Amino acid sequence: MVDSLAHDWSLTIGASFEGGHAALVVEVIQVDGTPAVLKVGVPGRDVGPEATVYCLADGEGCARLLNEDVSRQAILLERLGAPMYDAVADPASRHDLLCDVAVRLWRPIGPDVDLPTGAKLAEQYADRLPQLWEQANRPCSPATVADALDCMKRRRLAHDDRSAVLVHGDVHEMNALQTSDGSYKLIDPTGLRAEPACDLGTIVRCNPDLGDDLRARTERLASRTGVDASAIWEWGTIHRVFSGVYACSIGFQPFGELLLAEADRLTA
Repeated sequence: MVDSLAHDWSLTIGASFEGGHAALVVEVIQVDGTPAVLKVGVPGRDVGPEATVYCLADGEGCARLLNEDVSRQAILLERLGAPMYDAVADPASRHDLLCDVAVRLWRPIGPDVDLPTGAKLAEQYADRLPQLWEQANRPCSPATVADALDCMKRRRLAHDDRSAVLVHGDVHEMNALQTSDGSYKLIDPTGLRAEPACDLGTIVRCNPDLGDDLRARTERLASRTGVDASAIWEWGTIHRVFSGVYACSIGFQPFGELLLAEADRLTA
């Protein structure tokens, strides 16, 4: 597959990136000498929604899309630099920068755009969470699961197509890469039509072991964006509990345990 893409797109293939599990991602050089990144989804992994986000963003807030072939689950992206996690030491500064790059991505999109809604995501999470919780040997309290399910119901009912925007879906420090001018762009979008709080909730979910007050983090993000703090908090709860239970179900530790320990503490 990579050989055929290299031939068709006139690419020189370099080293593969480490750490991914849903795609093969390799360094490439284009025929004019410009570095880029080739991403090929594993079988069963549809890169169509991701390509849609890149097209809609047009290089603003997300990496620029250079080429795509959804039939072969392949996209070609501009090459970016170091992850924010490695480049910015202060966690609060990272949260502010993530907030700013998410705002640059958000833009109104209509229901004609073929992306799932935040309501659909909340519905899918609500359907899957109880089963995942059992499969993972109940890694958090029943009250924590109930709290997350309540948040999912409220966010599902709050969805409004008239105010929905393009959101990334997984905003965190490893998905924000540095550009040549020192700013940041996002990679690996899930792609949703949702309320902006959906993205800010992932910033509240992330790194629960930093020691800061997550309520205060939520209020700071709300103040910075004008997004309702209650909605951010509820999406943070959704992402924290579902991601934690899912991580435990596949043995991705200590991430899952950290998330759920914080979730249980907050529920209690």
